[in-house]
Amino acid sequence: MLPDDHEKFLKLFDITFQMKDLPQLPELISRYGITTPIHLKSGIDPHNANIEEFWNVKPVYNSGFEAFIPIQNGCDKFCSFCAVPYTRGREVSRPSSDILAEVSLLVAQGYKSITLLGQNVNSYGIDKKGNEISFPELLKQIGELGIRMKKEFWVYFTSPHPRDMTNEVIEVMSEYKVLAKQFHLPMQSGDDKVLIKMNRKHNMEKYRGIVRSIRRIIPEATLFTDIIVGFTGETEEQFENTRLTMEEFRFNMAYIAMYSPRPGATSHRWDDDIPQEIKKQRLHILTDELRKYNRTYNKNLLGKTVRVLVRGTDRKEGFLTSLTEGKLIVRFASEDKNLIGQFADINVTSSSDFSMAGELVDVGEIAGF
Repeated sequence: MLPDDHEKFLKLFDITFQMKDLPQLPELISRYGITTPIHLKSGIDPHNANIEEFWNVKPVYNSGFEAFIPIQNGCDKFCSFCAVPYTRGREVSRPSSDILAEVSLLVAQGYKSITLLGQNVNSYGIDKKGNEISFPELLKQIGELGIRMKKEFWVYFTSPHPRDMTNEVIEVMSEYKVLAKQFHLPMQSGDDKVLIKMNRKHNMEKYRGIVRSIRRIIPEATLFTDIIVGFTGETEEQFENTRLTMEEFRFNMAYIAMYSPRPGATSHRWDDDIPQEIKKQRLHILTDELRKYNRTYNKNLLGKTVRVLVRGTDRKEGFLTSLTEGKLIVRFASEDKNLIGQFADINVTSSSDFSMAGELVDVGEIAGF
């Protein structure tokens, strides 16, 4: 919560506190004289309770085959357009033993797609240096778990930050089948001066080096990104530098947003000086660039068989929709809803902007995956 929100909530709730104060929750509860079910059922002394007891809640999953696992909370990067460090606090890594246990349980229950969540996942463990494993080691242990369990599943992570992305992460991903060959690497801008103003703490040389490593080590990997157009002071030349990166990197997907000030973020104090019409124009230009390269990539898959995870019914009647390991959309003719949540092989017969269509070839997990 931002400071202004905190003041408003004080009038509505018994207790408000920041994420960094979570370890003091037992003391706060005791001080305010609030009796909670956790005390009544477990007899925990609020003065001595381990905060892990309060975090140890059973997750609720909205799907029987896709799940999201938080591995970290907060952020230390302080990008000028973002309020997350002020609303969620500094980075705190979840114990790797808990993460691995949750992954193991989900795989045993038949989950096929698992996404590790964090504001900056590849800085995982840095806040507990010496007492916790690194992000590459976490991925490696998940990969080894996949080998032991001999089950087919795909593990994703989002979002990494270019500043902390290392070749070690890419190399570990290349070694294990269960680590999905897809990268979501937020660029935000293709101009170094804009990146400095955004306080992104990386430049285009660094970003370019990461992409080169991905292409060299895992050439089949897909690449997604985030881009903001119309950031305060962005010139036509600076925007053109971003457009040129679309041609250079040929992203499979880009989440493009028009800049708008966020209360609490540093840039909220600056003039939002790019007219809305120019922002819209720039967004459409980048979308057209993205569409062009996405279309070319999809056409190259015509006639090939791709592995997919069937996710549900398609908007087109009589079709199901699915995602490849690289998170590309493939639809195919079928009304068999029992296929949802299953792996399948699809022969690609047609392609269009941002999607493909094909024919069902085979269904089921690969034995001894």
